[in-house]
Amino acid sequence: MHARPLHPDPTVAPVAQERAHQANGAPAVAGAASSTQVLGSAAPQITVDYRVAREIASQVARQREELLKTKPGMDRASEEQRCLNWIAEAVALFSDAQAMTPHEDEALRRSVYDLLFRAGRLQPYLDDERVEDIIVQGPHEVWLDYGDGQRRRVGPIADSEEELLELLRELARSSGHSERTISTANPTLALSLPDGSRLQAVTGLGPMTYAVIRRHRISHANLDDLIRLGTIDPILREFLGACVRAEKNIMIAGKQKAGKTTLLRAMLKEFDPECRFATIQTEDELFCHTGGYHRQVVSLIGRESNGEKDATGRSAGEVTLLDLMHPALRMSLERIVVGEVRGPEVVAMMQALTNGSGGNLCTIHARRADIVFDRIAELYALAQGNLSEQLAYRQSANGLDFIVYVDMTDETQIGGRRHRYVSHVLEVTGIGETGRPATNEIFAPAPEWGELRAVPKMDPACIDDLRRAGFDSGLLHHPYGAWPAPLPLKVGAVR
Repeated sequence: MHARPLHPDPTVAPVAQERAHQANGAPAVAGAASSTQVLGSAAPQITVDYRVAREIASQVARQREELLKTKPGMDRASEEQRCLNWIAEAVALFSDAQAMTPHEDEALRRSVYDLLFRAGRLQPYLDDERVEDIIVQGPHEVWLDYGDGQRRRVGPIADSEEELLELLRELARSSGHSERTISTANPTLALSLPDGSRLQAVTGLGPMTYAVIRRHRISHANLDDLIRLGTIDPILREFLGACVRAEKNIMIAGKQKAGKTTLLRAMLKEFDPECRFATIQTEDELFCHTGGYHRQVVSLIGRESNGEKDATGRSAGEVTLLDLMHPALRMSLERIVVGEVRGPEVVAMMQALTNGSGGNLCTIHARRADIVFDRIAELYALAQGNLSEQLAYRQSANGLDFIVYVDMTDETQIGGRRHRYVSHVLEVTGIGETGRPATNEIFAPAPEWGELRAVPKMDPACIDDLRRAGFDSGLLHHPYGAWPAPLPLKVGAVR
């Protein structure tokens, strides 16, 4: 057995070059944002009487309605500032009568503002950067999953099922998805919230309404940020960057919540800012057209049906990812990015990968790196026309250059933490003798050293293409990668 060095090879350290970091946009209403920060960091926990908050919010909403009748052209910032003044006045009157503390005043002001302009009683949980998932089990039972694996029950977000449903409908309206709603006739709702969080809700199919909001805690990371997070090392960072620059078609696969979308966003930062490309998604989770980095983004979002059927039997009003592919291919694009693939949209994804141009990216769920092609074949079977396994294998071999697998090891139940990391990079080299796609294992774990993260194994067949994109192929000759030590696990670690 080889001894594992405690520090990476010194020639590897300079590999990662610092790149410009994109600043987040400032909030539209500075006063509301700063008060939220104060409450989240310094103020004690305050219980808000939401009956009072709703009464004040209704009063201010009526004032706002009258204001907009007299000044219909008022901009949003001025409108919100006027409402903030009315909120402050109403809260001050109530506070004087109830002898409230300054912290209670501030909590009530914030709650009224959230009811009028943000996500209501959900907003404090959306503002908490530690929260990874918000789990709603009816109006009264809400749980928060944190990034470190903890789960905690918190206060209710509504007083009744109908109030919860109205909150979900309002979230759909304020998110720009006016065609989406939730009711007994339309029992499911899927959308992206303004902060990029992904919401999935179900009603009428069980004893209560259920919802999960998956928050993107790391929404603007680049590949250098992922080095700092421990997802990749500097060698893999340079390799992935070169693959993007060399216009290789890349599929990112992994378990649920492993970090596939985070890695995809980071790899998109390797596109030239002037690159013209489309993102095709069911809900926007990539934020390319609003991030301030890319300047030529065509962001296309699928649309749910209105519940009716047209003359052909198809759901009326529905626009699928496959429907979006055809106009996208006529928009003078250099690349196409297909978001998460969960079903028949796999056909749209494979069309993007085999349409003639390179440099396309996509993501897919798979429990292990070695079953990705079988997962693609399963989704082909769900597509219209029940497409064959052989077609799935052939298009995978023809369209894909690399599969990047993102894994997660969760040791939170034994006092550890969640580790998210790239474990494999597979090069697709064509159809093998069995009729399945053949692969080379370019990066893979080294379990004999206690390393589950990806380390170099061999040169890809397309190494010359990567050299032309600026990659130093000598980096692949470091068998331990650039990790300073093996992944710090409680179980299975080499000590």
